Amino acid sequence: MAWWPKLVASLDILTTMPATSNEHQDQYSARLRSEELRSGLNYHNYRYHVLDNPEISDADYDALLNELRAIERHFPELITPDSPTQRVGAEPSPAFAIVEHRQPLLSLSNSFTREDLDNWRRRAGDRLGDGEFAVTSEPKIDGLAVALVYEDGRFVQGATRGDGRRGENITANLRTLKTIPLSLTGDFPPSFEVRGEVYMTKSGFETMNADRAERGQALYANPRNSAAGSVRQLDPKITANRPLNVFIYQLGWCDGSHPESHLETLQWLAAMGFRVNPEVALHPDLDGAWERIAWWAERRERLDYDIDGVVMKLDDSRQWERLGVAGREPRWATAFKWPPQQRTTKLKRIEVNVGRTGVLTPFAVLEPVVLGGATVSLATLHNEGDILRKDIREGDTVIVQRAGEVIPQVVGPVVSLRTGEETVFTMPADCPSCQTPVVRDEGEAALYCPNTACPTQRIRLIEHFAGRASMDIEGLGERTARSLYTSGLVRSPVDLYGLSAERLGTVDDFLTKGGRISKSAENLLAGIEKSKSRPLSNLLFALGIRHVGFETARLLATHCQSLEGLMAASAEELQEVDGIGPIVARSIAEWSGYPENVALIERLRAHGIDPLQEGPVAASDLLAGMTMVVTGTLESMSRETAEDRIRELGGKVGGGVTKSTTALVVGAGGGSKRTKAEKLGVRTIDEDLFLRVLQEGAAALELTAQETLASILEA
Repeated sequence: MAWWPKLVASLDILTTMPATSNEHQDQYSARLRSEELRSGLNYHNYRYHVLDNPEISDADYDALLNELRAIERHFPELITPDSPTQRVGAEPSPAFAIVEHRQPLLSLSNSFTREDLDNWRRRAGDRLGDGEFAVTSEPKIDGLAVALVYEDGRFVQGATRGDGRRGENITANLRTLKTIPLSLTGDFPPSFEVRGEVYMTKSGFETMNADRAERGQALYANPRNSAAGSVRQLDPKITANRPLNVFIYQLGWCDGSHPESHLETLQWLAAMGFRVNPEVALHPDLDGAWERIAWWAERRERLDYDIDGVVMKLDDSRQWERLGVAGREPRWATAFKWPPQQRTTKLKRIEVNVGRTGVLTPFAVLEPVVLGGATVSLATLHNEGDILRKDIREGDTVIVQRAGEVIPQVVGPVVSLRTGEETVFTMPADCPSCQTPVVRDEGEAALYCPNTACPTQRIRLIEHFAGRASMDIEGLGERTARSLYTSGLVRSPVDLYGLSAERLGTVDDFLTKGGRISKSAENLLAGIEKSKSRPLSNLLFALGIRHVGFETARLLATHCQSLEGLMAASAEELQEVDGIGPIVARSIAEWSGYPENVALIERLRAHGIDPLQEGPVAASDLLAGMTMVVTGTLESMSRETAEDRIRELGGKVGGGVTKSTTALVVGAGGGSKRTKAEKLGVRTIDEDLFLRVLQEGAAALELTAQETLASILEA
């Protein structure tokens, strides 16, 4: 390469460059040299980390990197975001900003049998008018999905999938991954997005754990969770030291032309410098893809990364738009997943967890067993009825199952291995935390502790109050909640707003080894202050009222408008709200009547936390006076989006079908609500008519009624 001799020859010249009076000339020369160095170093990063075929030695690479560092120390204004010297990352960020994905990151449908795949092909073929089409296959890597945005060939933003529409901005962390190009080569569009999977190799994971074991540190559970945790570190320098890699698997949105074949698109991206999985294969039909799945089933353990299936996509990306999506799943792709891994182990005992509302939930304590790459020692048992139905006993040899990120679960006992020493489990009569006798409400299956001062309930409530869907206090998880409670600093969520650096400084958990207040404690205080501006619906959910989930909290916020309105609402009044039934209404009213909760609300307001309803402002009154309920899966949008559109157009969204419901929007899978609508005489409409209603309002319903009458008369 032409630039290589020049860079080597210039090394000594640059590091001894005198400070001449002609500073502008020196800066101009340094700028040219730094651009040359960055280009060369990015090229060698690509050769080493993506192609695994380096052209120079590590010592030569380090010499080039040191030369660039010398320039940037002398001329800091020449440092660019895509400089290889910036891989180590910036200073730790107190929290991640939220990124609105320009194009949603969809979840894939799952296939488990050949029949599932044939059905997927048939559905796609019916829509396309062609039963056969070429498909690609690639290993389904068990990692963390990310979206990378490039502008003018430079990496400008990286985000997690999040909920598909909104993710976390982890740009600083992703810059530290050497397999993510900071600047591109070749022919690239002005701006575009690629999707990829960040993962940790098995060998890298084992080396990292061996190093932690030597230091006496706790070991990480598995490569997948380690990868996800590594890219969500607040300090990018930590991410930089983790053995992370990325494979780019798809083009997202693109402002410019691109190949119409998925496989050719991946080859096009690889030419720009992206790391694409070399195992992507093209098949003329599904038979070839099925053979590839069988081929992977025998070889997947030989890979240095975990895969839990094979992804298939139509190769012709023009067909993607024609097929569209169903709910949150694209019709043009599916993931074949192998059956969940199962192992047998000994169930040592059954213990009971106490939740934030006092509900008692049993779980299994197991002899540790490696399952799906993780060591499992605890598993869910769901509830007492599940234990009795499966006849699971303490001391049983049990089958444990884990698939992907699903919590390990006990499938059932191996009855043939029973010795007669197993014992039948019964739920405790008293709360395991505070020893208060437990109760069971009429018509409910769950037992719960009625003592609202129960220590475990208090800790869980503090943790819940700080959750993402609640007051969103960064860094306040279970461990911090327990520390705050046991130290006596926080006994109720409202006590959080009385914390200060001085008070936190009395607890060792919030101090550095030098005795100063820790950075995490400072971030906690900042998060608490920021939470004061959260909307009313989030605050109502955060209060932890029994039976009140987030959707009910939003209905409450719309109806009550304020904390004062909540406390004044009677059970009879609340029961009139669409979506709030008698049990929930009674629970809310009882909560508002307890003196300690009255005091809690007064203290919140004294701290300046008294939000008014901040629901979506109607963009028009097109649907004013209409109450609509959405059920099932829509093809053109998610149910949440449909409900937001109704509110934006001035309509009301009901949680259940009542006589006052204007129409029930029925998507795929809508069942019981349709039956109730028919009994009550409530009109049901399909998705096509719903889309007309969003455009034309109530007139669309009247028009279709007239059209129906006309067709009857014509007949």
